[in-house]
Amino acid sequence: MQRSLVLLVAAFLSLPHLVQAALFGDDEARKKIADLQQQVQSQNQETQSALAELKKSQQALEMKSQGMLDLLGQIDKLNQEISRLKGDLEVANHNIENVQQRQRDLYADTDGRLRKIEEAGIGGANAANNADEQGQPQSSAENGDGGELKDLEAAKALSASGKFKEAFDAYSKFLQAHPGSSKAPEALLGLGSAQFSLKNYKASISTQQKLISQYGNSDKVPDAMFSIANSQIQLSEVDNAKKTLRSLLEKFPNHELAPSAKRRLNVLDSIKSR
Repeated sequence: MQRSLVLLVAAFLSLPHLVQAALFGDDEARKKIADLQQQVQSQNQETQSALAELKKSQQALEMKSQGMLDLLGQIDKLNQEISRLKGDLEVANHNIENVQQRQRDLYADTDGRLRKIEEAGIGGANAANNADEQGQPQSSAENGDGGELKDLEAAKALSASGKFKEAFDAYSKFLQAHPGSSKAPEALLGLGSAQFSLKNYKASISTQQKLISQYGNSDKVPDAMFSIANSQIQLSEVDNAKKTLRSLLEKFPNHELAPSAKRRLNVLDSIKSR
C-alpha cells in the first residue's frame, strides 16, 4: 500500500516532464515538416525554371531548324539559278562563236574583194597610161559616162538609210567597176564606214589604211584617219587610237574634224589618268 502510494507520487511528479517532452517533440516535427515543404517548394521552383529553360531551348532549336530549312531552300534556288545561267552562258558563247566566224568570213571576203580592186586598179592605171600615150581619153567621165557617179550616189543612199550590208556591196561593186575613178577615195571611205557600222572594225581599219596609202593626197585622208581611230577605240586599242588622233591633229590641224579629234583624244587621256 505504501509502495503504491510512492509510485503514484513519483508518476505525478514526472508528469510535467512528459508533457514538456511531448510538446518539444511536436515542435520538432513541425519544424521538419516546414523544412520539408520549403525543400519541396525550392525543388518545384528549380523544376519550373528548368522546364522554362528547356522550352526556350526547344524554341531556339525550332527556329534554327526553320532557318536551316530556309537556307537549304535558298541554296536550292541558287543552284537552279546557276544551272540556268550556265545554260544562258553556253548559248551566248555559241552565238559569239557564230558572230566571230561571220566576221572572219566577212573580213576574208572584203580582203579578197579589195585585192581584186587593187589588181583592177593597177590594170586600169596601165590602160589609162597607154590611152594617154596614144592620145585617147583618160576616163569614162570624159566620154560623158555618168554611170560611176550614179553608182556612187546609190551606195551613199543605201548607207544613209542604214542598209549597211547593201551599201558595203554597192561600194565594192563601184570599186570593181570603176577602178580608175577619181571617186575611188570616197568609195573606199564609204566602204570602210559600212564595215564599221557592221562592227567589222579590223576590216574597216584595213580599208581606210588602203585609202591613205593609195590616195595620200586625197581630201578624204583625214576622214579615213578619224574612222581608223574610232575602230581602234571599239577594239579597245586605246594607245593606237591616241596615236592616230595625234597624227591627224599634227597633219591636219585646221581640218573640220580637228575639234572632234581633240575632244576624243582628251577623253582617252582622262580615262587613262583615272
